[in-house]
Amino acid sequence: MTKRIICALLTLIAVSARAEIKMPAFFADGMVLQQQTSCRLWGTTAKSATVSIITSWDKQAYQVKAASDGAFEVLLRTPEAGGPFTITLSEKSAQPSTLSLTCYVGEVWLCSGQSNMEMPMKGFKGQPVEGATEELLHGRDSLLHLFTVKRNPQLLPQSDVTGQWSEAETASVRDFSATAYFFGRALRRQLGVPVGLICTAFGGSACEAWMRAEWLRAFPQVQQTIAEEDVKRLQQRCPTALYNGQLAPLVGYAIRGAIWYQGEDNVPRYSFYAPLLKAMVEGWRSDWQQGDFPFYYCQIAPYDYSLIDWSGSQYLREQQLQAEALISHARMAVLLDAGLEYGIHPRKKRMAGERLALLALSNTYGVKGLPDFAAYSSVEFRGDTAVVAFDRSKEWVYFENGTTSNNFEVAGEDRIFHPAEVWTSRNRVYVRSADVKKPVAVRYAFHDWVVGDLMHDGLPVSSFRTDDW
Repeated sequence: MTKRIICALLTLIAVSARAEIKMPAFFADGMVLQQQTSCRLWGTTAKSATVSIITSWDKQAYQVKAASDGAFEVLLRTPEAGGPFTITLSEKSAQPSTLSLTCYVGEVWLCSGQSNMEMPMKGFKGQPVEGATEELLHGRDSLLHLFTVKRNPQLLPQSDVTGQWSEAETASVRDFSATAYFFGRALRRQLGVPVGLICTAFGGSACEAWMRAEWLRAFPQVQQTIAEEDVKRLQQRCPTALYNGQLAPLVGYAIRGAIWYQGEDNVPRYSFYAPLLKAMVEGWRSDWQQGDFPFYYCQIAPYDYSLIDWSGSQYLREQQLQAEALISHARMAVLLDAGLEYGIHPRKKRMAGERLALLALSNTYGVKGLPDFAAYSSVEFRGDTAVVAFDRSKEWVYFENGTTSNNFEVAGEDRIFHPAEVWTSRNRVYVRSADVKKPVAVRYAFHDWVVGDLMHDGLPVSSFRTDDW
């Protein structure tokens, strides 16, 4: 009996001593690596073991020695887009270990935010995605690969996530972010290369939750002392919790850029959203060490916030518009015509994803001939008429449903706004009201719920105001 126990213990010790090569969940079969760059791979193995890596695209061999805790990382030079390829990792310790990964090389995008990014193609219960059935019938694409990070708010930074890579097919598309999918599908069709999308989102999440504590020190309005109880109580609204659990493990995975659809939760705290978003983006870029990678984001769509006893989302939209000027290599997709009066989750996710793709294809990939979003630039007052001018408006502005709009208001020095008569000429909008003899301020669609109708080249112009009242 004693010998059997000793043998069993020795066997247990031998098995436990064996250290296999282990890597985070996103380094797995089906992953997409960013093309023509240095891609960082990392994991753990036996302490101080030497890990050999061979890439099938060029037969290049790399060697790296693991640290005393078994951690290792290596930079691989990736080729032009293609695949499938194989990456083979092996180490020769007392118990040799080998890991073989099948991958593709192409374009990789990080997709993050709150429920309108998280919202899957199947929609939420009683809240469908427009066009989902058609897409599930025809959306299969073996070169569009999807990875969803499981929700995981945490007090401290984590080293791994839960998730897996899947090809775009009916079942995987149904459960994947609709906005991100439509974005990736547009890139696939235009670029003709493999595309990998990593979606890390959480419904109802605050911008502050996706940031590190040191980035938040510039914002005294944000709670700085965080405990485990705060994470359990606040979840996705707890500052730093989603950075720790759902973003920190991804830092360093080579990407082309990021897309973002968030802001609804910050409506009650709209006043500092633009600098907050700037700090978040700059923090992500600093962590990734890939320079100022592109950041494209959705302006939140209109909704009747009185249904949840909130108001003032037009000020959050204004902050998002201002953020374009604050953040380098960032652009905003306007969704002023894509809202849902009684629902905070608009159905038009194809519109959101494809407008993000317009920005990426034009500004990151240099595709010519695509439309652009015009933006308010200045106003001139001529007697009883305000003349509003726009940037990026070479195709001229117009009203979607005819020659006029009900979305404009004008005020005089008494700061009382009145509905205005409006018309367009080239890239100018002319605004006046019989109730305002000497206008000093103009507002367009500056309410929680509106249906935007001022357009340029098929795309909506953001709501705006010329005053700072």
